[in-house]
Amino acid sequence: MADSSFDIVSKVDHQEVANAVNQAAKEISQRYDFKNVGASVELVGETIKMSANSEERCRAVLDVLQTKLVKRGVSLKHLDYSSDGEPRLSGKEYRLEAALTSGISSENAKKISKIIREEGPKGVKPLIQGDELRVTSKSRDDLQEIQRLLKSKDLDVALQYTNYR
Repeated sequence: MADSSFDIVSKVDHQEVANAVNQAAKEISQRYDFKNVGASVELVGETIKMSANSEERCRAVLDVLQTKLVKRGVSLKHLDYSSDGEPRLSGKEYRLEAALTSGISSENAKKISKIIREEGPKGVKPLIQGDELRVTSKSRDDLQEIQRLLKSKDLDVALQYTNYR
């Protein structure tokens, strides 16, 4: 019998991110507590830029954005904040940027591979392929056990399981 396998990837859905940013921008433009504070949020390439005239309002913009991202099924682990997630004063306004990250870094791939080898069923082989991992085994049940194992771990990267055969 042929080996079964699946891929572990970390990809962000750019359309859902764009929709969440648009929803957040619409809510910010309509909410009373954001009137006359220069609050805004926009998606520029792979970066989400937030700004307001006070640090508290900038954090509130971030909160609105995070709420919209979660509602649209985008993991907050895909966001990499500049300056430790603290708004920075730039001229007369506070700004905060969050870069979108996708792909599994080599150190995270090694960490996931180590978890699979040490805690997973015997006979399961993880293989690092660039920014994703391929996991192979003779038993499909073992592969499902690996998925449950990784979902129970608190990793600092959002994982999706694709190409299951």
